[in-house]
Amino acid sequence: MTQYLARRGLYLLVQLLVVATVVFLLLRLVPGDPARAILGETATEEQVARVRHQLGLDQPIYRQYVSWMADVLRGDLGTSITSGRPVATDVRDRLGNSLELIALATCLSLIIGLPLGIIAGLRANRLPDFVLSAAAMLGLSLPGFVVGTVLLLIFALRLRWLPQTQFVEWSENPGQHLKLVILPVLTLAASTVAVIMRMTRSSMLEVVRQDYIKLARAKGLSERTVILRHALRNAINPVVSVVGLELATLLGGTVIVETIFGWPGLSSLLIAGVRARDYPVVQGVVLLIAVLTILINIAVDIAYAVLDPRIRIS
Repeated sequence: MTQYLARRGLYLLVQLLVVATVVFLLLRLVPGDPARAILGETATEEQVARVRHQLGLDQPIYRQYVSWMADVLRGDLGTSITSGRPVATDVRDRLGNSLELIALATCLSLIIGLPLGIIAGLRANRLPDFVLSAAAMLGLSLPGFVVGTVLLLIFALRLRWLPQTQFVEWSENPGQHLKLVILPVLTLAASTVAVIMRMTRSSMLEVVRQDYIKLARAKGLSERTVILRHALRNAINPVVSVVGLELATLLGGTVIVETIFGWPGLSSLLIAGVRARDYPVVQGVVLLIAVLTILINIAVDIAYAVLDPRIRIS
């Protein structure tokens, strides 16, 4: 297990270096002058030169790279052109809001999707399976902006069960914050529940047909023990993989939810940076999302090793 974790750690370091390099080169390869794009076509050459110096674009590319990597290793992502605030500060303020939505949506999806997937797998080609599969297809077919808009119209504007006001921090008003988080979480969880349920169903269908499941039942073990201790334990790895993929997708895919519900997260910060051509903000947010995605993949690999000891020696 120690060697396995060491290999994963080395793999993580290499990936982080590659991602940081790609993020750095990405904006440098975009056609046009970033300083001119930030200031607009009416800017004078003196103004453009000043911004280029502020961004370090007047230095050779290798010096820009070394300087930027050194700043990143110190946790310095630069300064926002539009707000004048450190990008790391803006990212830190927004990161918690995005992670809150993602964590709650993932937990809700597991709480709902796993049991429904087990039921569908055990009742394959019967009425419960048909109903749940149809519901899952509906959840996968509806785009996030449709689900979010419908929920907003029904529960916030029509029934007025939930408020539709400006964002309120947890520390300011916990009750109001909890009310505001319900609809965004439901919107994010709609498709994730469907994905987890379908994967659980497919994995359970494969496992329950195995000989060791038939043997466990023949020994007189209760159905609960057979399903939870034997079937689900061996069917959970594909589900873990799907959850990891969904987490990575949600990291960069909350922009629609944050826009609809006015939730100040990373995605909305990224969109604001793109619109304002604030390159340090775009670069910092993209780098953070990429790093978090890599960490999620490493966490999934470690979970595989914990759940299935055979993987540790592979």
